[in-house]
Amino acid sequence: MRFKIDLHVHTAHSACSAFLPVRNIEKIALRRGLNGIAITDHNSIEGALELKAMARQIQVIVAEEIKTREGEIIGYFLSEHIPPGLPVKETILEIRRQGGMVSIPHPFDTLRTSRITREALEEIIAEVDMLETFNSRDVFQKPDTEFIEKSKRLGVIPVAGSDAHQPWEIGKSYAIMDAFNTPREFLAALRTAQFITRKSSIWVHIITKITRQFK
Repeated sequence: MRFKIDLHVHTAHSACSAFLPVRNIEKIALRRGLNGIAITDHNSIEGALELKAMARQIQVIVAEEIKTREGEIIGYFLSEHIPPGLPVKETILEIRRQGGMVSIPHPFDTLRTSRITREALEEIIAEVDMLETFNSRDVFQKPDTEFIEKSKRLGVIPVAGSDAHQPWEIGKSYAIMDAFNTPREFLAALRTAQFITRKSSIWVHIITKITRQFK
């Protein structure tokens, strides 16, 4: 079975995504032809756990976009919240303790102050499972081809996600892959996945700023 999943989606549990309640996400995902979704709220797994408990027709990965001292990383397949503000290596150890997978979101977006520092990325890349080489929200993305090739030689998988903060962004970018039941099966399926990548409008960033102020 070929499985379609958006690997980077926020809910109203993220301050910048107040108008995307958890209860609406499954029906939006189904309308977009998705079989699965990874909920990656900022410094929270509440929305992901909520959707996992209520979802009936899609598979939900509980994930968290965590603000470490050196910038953001994502932990997939989590069972417990990981607090922000820890050193990145300590955060990775906590993700591993839970049996989770490590991904680096939007590392090549030159405008994102939240992205992980290049120094830290170089230091931890051998401990990473996935590198988000395409993010639908990236405005000025400058992929480092040499670094991507180096990471692939280390076994890191290039991935893409929508980074959805609003309903219409869900499914902008997604993976088409084999179905999976465990984190290891998920990684194995990602290695042969096809990624559909589309940019979101620059207006989504303005809406996000308004949303954050509203919340």
